[in-house]
Amino acid sequence: MGSAVGRSLIEHGLSVGAVLDARSERTVQRAKAAGIVDVPSLEALVSTSEVVLSIVPPGSALEVAGALAGAMVAAGKRPTYVDANAVSPATARLVARTIEATGARYVDGGIVGGPPTVGRETSLYLSGNGGERLVDLLTTPELRVVWIGSDPTAASALKMAYAAWSKGSTALLLSIRALARHEGVEAALLDQWRRTQSDVLSRSDEASRVSSRAWRWSDEMDEIARTFEDAGLPGGAAAAAARLYQRMACYKDVAVPPPLDDVIATVLAAPHAATRARPA
Repeated sequence: MGSAVGRSLIEHGLSVGAVLDARSERTVQRAKAAGIVDVPSLEALVSTSEVVLSIVPPGSALEVAGALAGAMVAAGKRPTYVDANAVSPATARLVARTIEATGARYVDGGIVGGPPTVGRETSLYLSGNGGERLVDLLTTPELRVVWIGSDPTAASALKMAYAAWSKGSTALLLSIRALARHEGVEAALLDQWRRTQSDVLSRSDEASRVSSRAWRWSDEMDEIARTFEDAGLPGGAAAAAARLYQRMACYKDVAVPPPLDDVIATVLAAPHAATRARPA
């Protein structure tokens, strides 16, 4: 996502840099292909930037904010910080507190959709004071930027609500297919779906496509669970999805999605999928 957003902004006429030291070779190659400049340090990055976009796995969002806050203090420069990560409003508030403690402006962000590319639009929602001034700067033909108000965590809340369905329903379908196979009724289930809910059948057949990203979605579903619970709602469905995606971590960054049969076997064979004794 980060390299795709960077490429779109570069093609829009902006200069984009990133600190690539200690990143994987695959990440470095993606960044270079996108035209992103390799900056030697975080201090150099904040010194030469007007806006810092944080686009990282949600489990790293707070750590990255802390590192950037330290770099801002060391460099004596305070660019606007946009946290565009899939985190709960509660985590977004922690990130905001970290950044604002330096005197820098924090803008909340939430990305909805796949990586921006020609012919496919991605939405970047912004909220919080100052976010409205970034709309024109960051909008590109593939990146739709929308400011949704001054609430400092509204963009994160919207991302959590949207992903609760898009990623949560995929996890539920995978779990249902695995359950049906375990109980020996998968063929009958698929036949019933074919007769009455063909769209559900199609979605379940395609669910294995998420395998390479499941490791990252596990943390995101935990953030969604926290968002529900903080609103006084049950978060168990999202927490269950997080555990399912954890079982698919072995497929991290695979080039070709594994067959659905392999994914089902993997989630059923996971160490935590122990068979419980049934009452007589």
